[in-house]
Amino acid sequence: MTEKSVRSAKKNVKKSYTRQLWIDIRKDWDLYLALIPGIAFLLLFKYTPMYGIIIAFKDFNIFEGMSASPWVGWKHFEKLISSASFLQVFQNTLLISVYKIVFLFPLPIIIAILLNELKHIAFKRSVQTVIYLPHFLSWVIVSGLFIDLLSTNGGIVNKMIVALGGEPIRFFLDSHIFRSVLVASAGWKDLGWNTIIYLAALAGIDPGLYESAKMDGANRWKQIIHITLPGLLPIILLMFILRLGYVLEAGTEQVLVMYNPSVYNVADVIGTYVYRIGLGEQDYSFSTAVGVFESVVAFILIISGNSLSRKFFGRGIW
Repeated sequence: MTEKSVRSAKKNVKKSYTRQLWIDIRKDWDLYLALIPGIAFLLLFKYTPMYGIIIAFKDFNIFEGMSASPWVGWKHFEKLISSASFLQVFQNTLLISVYKIVFLFPLPIIIAILLNELKHIAFKRSVQTVIYLPHFLSWVIVSGLFIDLLSTNGGIVNKMIVALGGEPIRFFLDSHIFRSVLVASAGWKDLGWNTIIYLAALAGIDPGLYESAKMDGANRWKQIIHITLPGLLPIILLMFILRLGYVLEAGTEQVLVMYNPSVYNVADVIGTYVYRIGLGEQDYSFSTAVGVFESVVAFILIISGNSLSRKFFGRGIW
């Protein structure tokens, strides 16, 4: 096939696609009209602020504005890579995110499978309600609850430890324990909400598959291994790939309301670092460079995760 014929074929495909698009728009114009507010929201609040990325390549002066501030190229990124404090923050972010993935990502899957096996509908719904209600609490409230529970001054957990003959534990001041508090509180808050997602996926599995498995002599465990888990695989992959995009986020809001100077060395993550440097020290250019770095890494992780998923499992987000 000649280059001219290839170009002609591509042009015909493009015309066919455009023609079909206009046919679809005329057919379902009301649905496309309903898309306009959502698209406008994305353009206004998600894409328009991207113009501010240029601050990372300038010595930004709040009084001169973005356009008048001088260009400095990769200066702030070089400072970021060579900064010992940022390397510590980067390490903390990765560790906290990895802990949350390892300990929290499988839990909603396990709980969803266990709830799906329950036959008592009233009990099943009661458990669902109890475990997903914390999701609707803000991190400020959750932080207050855990501080009251784990406080060395009247906290019920430390009261129980002392009653059993132990010494009070400074959960929020001990750098060896604080990350565990972050993981535990994150699990308590979001475990139930993620469980609902997997329960919805379980509802889409054909019940006939379980009936056939029973007739073939498969017990509950074998049904879970050969039917339930393969049925959940698409949503598990989707949730995991999306989770990769938040590896460098590490629960910024949670850390911000729960940490203190005593545990900065183990709890300061990229989000809180940007907050302290950008607003506290008013170094807007450097904090923007950190934010750009975080976004680029998140983009690479999502692309890589999707590629690996397609390679090994034959499916991905796109």
